[in-house]
Amino acid sequence: MNFSGTSVIITGAGKGIGRATALMLAERGADVVALSRTQSDLDSLHSEAGCRGIAVDLADTAAARAVMREAGPCDHLVNCAGTNVLESVLDMTEEGYEAVMGINLRAALVCAQEFAKARIAAGGGGAIANVTSIAGHRGFPDHVCYAASKAGLEGATRVMAKELGPHGIRVNALAPTVTMTELAAAAWSDPSKSDPMLMRHPSGRFAEVEDVARAICLLLSADAGFVSGAVLPVDGGFLAV
Repeated sequence: MNFSGTSVIITGAGKGIGRATALMLAERGADVVALSRTQSDLDSLHSEAGCRGIAVDLADTAAARAVMREAGPCDHLVNCAGTNVLESVLDMTEEGYEAVMGINLRAALVCAQEFAKARIAAGGGGAIANVTSIAGHRGFPDHVCYAASKAGLEGATRVMAKELGPHGIRVNALAPTVTMTELAAAAWSDPSKSDPMLMRHPSGRFAEVEDVARAICLLLSADAGFVSGAVLPVDGGFLAV
């Protein structure tokens, strides 16, 4: 999968899955526009892989729209920015809800909207990959807002595929299992919680960020040129059993 001559916007590119995806796409020839809140992460991406970095807090809707316009009409978009606040349904707070839904769902929709407008103005074509989670398919304690945000993004992915397909824009989602990022380490650090979860994976392990990055590359590539509106589990078989 060679991405030479193409450009890709990646949200949440500073760390975790987003960073691995930025490095992988840059290695495969893409011009990467990396979006992150942390300037030092963007600086290291630029020095390591030549990525163009733009610092932005995507929780600010106006800032999200502005940065997408600044990034320009790129060929592809990866909505990877995500956060979590561990709260049960009984302990859910308005602050936790707004923090999670604002980044995981609203920001993704805003970025997709601005990307699609730019692509259509440029003649259409391109692809969007939305990173969701198996939490949108299975119920995990203390993940009520996170699960709602990811399930919502999968529903929106199908609508976007329907509405943007006539413009040649493909839209798909990936649902990773527990992936070894800083966010996951905080959520799954307790062996009493992680060990039973690990046992439910036929692969016998959790995902690495490169596992998800490779799947993102697949869905953006011409090899998946007739795939749209799909949700691809990247879970080592977790949802199959």
